[in-house]
Amino acid sequence: MTHIDEPRLESDLGYRFGYVAGFMGFGADDIAAIHGAAPVLAPLVPGLVDAVYNKLFQQDATWRHFVPRQHGYQGEVPKTVDQLAMDHPQIQFRKQHLGRYLAALVTKPYDGKMVEYLDMVGKMHTPKAGSKDLDVPLVQMNALLGFVADALTATILGLGLDRDTEVKTLRAFGKLLWIQNDLVTRHYQGEVVRS
Repeated sequence: MTHIDEPRLESDLGYRFGYVAGFMGFGADDIAAIHGAAPVLAPLVPGLVDAVYNKLFQQDATWRHFVPRQHGYQGEVPKTVDQLAMDHPQIQFRKQHLGRYLAALVTKPYDGKMVEYLDMVGKMHTPKAGSKDLDVPLVQMNALLGFVADALTATILGLGLDRDTEVKTLRAFGKLLWIQNDLVTRHYQGEVVRS
């Protein structure tokens, strides 16, 4: 039996990533499958980004989070949800961020820097990083990640990959998105108190 330092899971990002990845069996073969999908997924990223934003636009509970100034955006911001159209420069700015995130998933090495990036994706949707006005409820983050997972699954299934590659790619992305979900959720929990 392996001893896990549970308090360290809450304080050491690398240790947490290693534990969750190891528990699920996310390793070099999964990373190779994800990177191997890059040439066929990269051209589809704009369509995935559009699908995500079309979904976000359908609910006021998700769309309202794009009204406050986004971290790094310098242009004019809308005053209300009704003023925020899909072609607004702030939405275009956010779509670029999502596109870069999806590209990073399939191209970047899964090293300490990538783990920090995945963790920041969770943190930036809370007032803990980026805009102090941005506080996306966890239920909205879970809904979004579930939608992204399903969209990626549908996309991978439509690539016409041989069965073995398809299965490996689907399983690798499934594990990766669960890791991402953990690195989102951790920023929503209160301080962990151990007795």
